[in-house]
Amino acid sequence: MKFGVIVFPGSNCDDDMVHVLGDVMGQEVVKLWHKNTTLPDVDCVVLPGGFSYGDYVRAGAIAQFSPIMQAVKTFAAEGGYVFGVCNGFQILCEAGLLPGVLLRNANLQFICKNVWLKPETNNSPVTAGLDLHRALKIPIAHAEGRYYADQQTLNALEANDQVLFRYCTPEGIVTPEANPNGAERGIAGICNETRNVFGMMPHPERASETVLGNTDGLGLFESLIKAMAPA
Repeated sequence: MKFGVIVFPGSNCDDDMVHVLGDVMGQEVVKLWHKNTTLPDVDCVVLPGGFSYGDYVRAGAIAQFSPIMQAVKTFAAEGGYVFGVCNGFQILCEAGLLPGVLLRNANLQFICKNVWLKPETNNSPVTAGLDLHRALKIPIAHAEGRYYADQQTLNALEANDQVLFRYCTPEGIVTPEANPNGAERGIAGICNETRNVFGMMPHPERASETVLGNTDGLGLFESLIKAMAPA
């Protein structure tokens, strides 16, 4: 499988993602510059974390206008896989590829720590192989991670099984206290209706190596690669 990782001005997790996809998962991976107007022959486009364009205006609000994003929209419309993490999730929402928006954390502070995630469904490429009864410990690092959408959109996400992750306790129980940023209904990750575009706020690439003392993020990449494999 071949991955393309977009680099925006201010991206700072692109090398992390390239390392995990290439060195840890053994996949072919290339970097894609934000000024490119076309995509090479890739199976999945990844929008990594960071502070694209310095997070001026709103996180992801300027990056959505990068030349490469039109190609990403066309790629997604044709069924290509698109995965956004943290700032990448923000960009996908700002670009209209995922519903909702990411707002300032409820405490108005930058948060950097491990959190627990409850996988909500196996009906997506990144969660197909996960144990729905096991909470995952994954790091977050964001100031604008509070997922928000109107009630109609939230109800549709839940009805269509598009909520991928919620913040939870280590025991896998979704509670307000376990929600680090005030996200609506504890939502930490979602996918689109056709299940080929997905975004999440926590960083699975930072929890994918034994040297880091945490491999809870590996299952997401394993699931995605398996879903992308030819039948």
